[in-house]
Amino acid sequence: FSIYLFHLKILLGKNGVPVAENFRLEQSTIPDTVQEGQVRVRTLYLSVDPYMRCRMNEDTGSDYLLPWQLSEVADGGGIGVVEESKNNNFAKGDYVTSFNWPWQTVAILDGSLLQKLVPQLVNGCLSYFLGAAGITGLTALLGIREKGHVTVGANQTMVVSGAAGACGSLAGQIGRLEGCSRVVGIAGTDEKCSILVSEMGFDAAINYKKENVAEQLRKLCPGGVDVYFDNVGGDISDTVISQMNQNSHIILCGQISQYNKDVPYPPPLPPDIEKIQKERNITRERFLVLNYMDKQEASVLQLCQWIQEGKLKV
Repeated sequence: FSIYLFHLKILLGKNGVPVAENFRLEQSTIPDTVQEGQVRVRTLYLSVDPYMRCRMNEDTGSDYLLPWQLSEVADGGGIGVVEESKNNNFAKGDYVTSFNWPWQTVAILDGSLLQKLVPQLVNGCLSYFLGAAGITGLTALLGIREKGHVTVGANQTMVVSGAAGACGSLAGQIGRLEGCSRVVGIAGTDEKCSILVSEMGFDAAINYKKENVAEQLRKLCPGGVDVYFDNVGGDISDTVISQMNQNSHIILCGQISQYNKDVPYPPPLPPDIEKIQKERNITRERFLVLNYMDKQEASVLQLCQWIQEGKLKV
């Protein structure tokens, strides 16, 4: 079988911006025979995610992430269809997924690394299993449930940075479904802000590239901020934290603004912001969705139910 492979060509280092030249695409072949326990799959979807920037360093800065190896095939979340199986758990035509799917058109994989998918759960939209009904949706849902301390009827205001992204757009909607009375997003274009309000159910959105974020937050969150779903870190987060209430909570999901810099994760706050955090008893704990995989099955079913009911828009 002739296949196409996507390789890491250059190890980037901690202070670089990724460019196309860091990768190469090449054509190769794989064996004709599938061994016992294996399946041959054809790739349908690959997920390209911010955390992958960390895998372009020799040290990813994380225990659970291994660096991509030079001249080896890149990998990440993927979905494919079984074309041939010598594994009792899978038949030809089954849809399967893995968190370590190789970036190649066809692959022979160990069946023990794969999970079978049920397309009906997502109305046939298989790619949702890499997004709203996959790790992305789980991160939003479990982040809010485990670190957000959202209480129905408590009149809480949630702010989401990176709000138009894969995770942020879900987090705002889930915050509302879990009981927040007000949800405000921060994004980088007028179009994104408009979609958040008109389609995703956010109460308001701030274009941080055009508007004064501190002023807008004071106007849009008059009672302060109770829950902050943080995807970006940096100046945006410092501004939000300065307007958070006593005993409020930061869901530390990502720090995208810092990924091309040589800083630890999570990055330390500036001294004046750290002082506010401590004085107001604001929780800011690292959140890692993989620590909650005992809740994966029930949480995925919840996400799929919301998708089917039209309560969660993708």
